[in-house]
Amino acid sequence: MLKQRVITAIVLLAILLPALFWPTPIPFAAIALVLIAAGAWEFGRLNGCSDAASVSMGLLCVALCVAAWGAGWLDKPLPLLWTAGGAAWVLAGGLLLRAGVRGWPGIPRLARLAGGLGALWLAWLAVAQARVQGINFLLSILVLVWVADIAAYFAGRTFGLKFTKNKLAPSISPGKSWEGVWGGMLGVLVLAIGWIAADAHWQAAVPSFYSRLAQAGWWLVVLGVVFLAAMSVVGDLVESLMKRSAGAKDSSGLLPGHGGVLDRVDALLPTLPLAMMLSAQAVR
Repeated sequence: MLKQRVITAIVLLAILLPALFWPTPIPFAAIALVLIAAGAWEFGRLNGCSDAASVSMGLLCVALCVAAWGAGWLDKPLPLLWTAGGAAWVLAGGLLLRAGVRGWPGIPRLARLAGGLGALWLAWLAVAQARVQGINFLLSILVLVWVADIAAYFAGRTFGLKFTKNKLAPSISPGKSWEGVWGGMLGVLVLAIGWIAADAHWQAAVPSFYSRLAQAGWWLVVLGVVFLAAMSVVGDLVESLMKRSAGAKDSSGLLPGHGGVLDRVDALLPTLPLAMMLSAQAVR
């Protein structure tokens, strides 16, 4: 299993890194589109769609993304879209977690599919537009999610249930604790401070996400990164909820040793559009 994970990670990095640092955003946006389409296919399968319907879900996702690309949305400020998408994630995420695993099948399948398609499309648009704005900006958002996850893991293993009596969401993801969430929040705060200092020291031509928030004040940096760390957990839990409802361990086997695409991007689905929303508000 470890060997598979390492090999898959190396292959993914060999594809993603050259695309990320390519002089134009086109290769990265195209690869992200392929991954999001695969995620849409997985979403269809997890929600009881046939093979043909799941493939159609992926193709429809591609069509929506290509339409936005062709309309020039990657280069346009979209504050209203990011605000609406971010608000939808906060509201829907809260309602879904409150309903739990048993509540998921009670939602009409068409509504589930439409919601999943919208979330995946919005995430692709956010990551592609972030790459257009600059590599430093995009990486600062991606690394926030990774650091939140890593810090939460180690904080949970070290301090889990030592300060609280209840786990975070035992019926959805039994391994998660409140101490892990707090550790993830602390980790992203340290990351933000360090990244802002690095931007200033090297006089970054393209400011990071954190430096943009800092333009409005340190209060927004603190609230913003803590909020995104929390929403990354929501994204993770929503995907876990969906998998438990479907009786699946992984979203698919597309990435040997890692599960499926949704297993890798679940925390990014809410954080990417929310980061774009906060950035748009900070620079107004």
